[in-house]
Amino acid sequence: MAQSVALTLAAVMELREQQQELLRRFRLMWVDAGYRGGRFALSLWLMVQAKVEVISRNSKAFVVLPKRWIVERTFGWLNWYRRLSKDYEQLPEVSEAGIYASMSRLMLRRLVS
Repeated sequence: MAQSVALTLAAVMELREQQQELLRRFRLMWVDAGYRGGRFALSLWLMVQAKVEVISRNSKAFVVLPKRWIVERTFGWLNWYRRLSKDYEQLPEVSEAGIYASMSRLMLRRLVS
């Protein structure tokens, strides 16, 4: 099952120093139009050899963007859990553990039903 995690370049650089085996699994990163441009894609490629796919709008009218609904749906699922609905935690590792726990619970509920 595919998992998605939001990363910034600073987080990628930190992971590159500490946990290189985790970054070897990244092959493609979907980003919104704010990351459009060659500098971000080039720097990500130089760090972890992952491709960047920019998901952008083509019109002013409301249109469901491809791939973006996956991220929005996952954020909606995470908001069901009180501690993940707001940013209560001081350490990002605690929030990450909460995300893994809530997604594990979601997958277990689906497997059981």
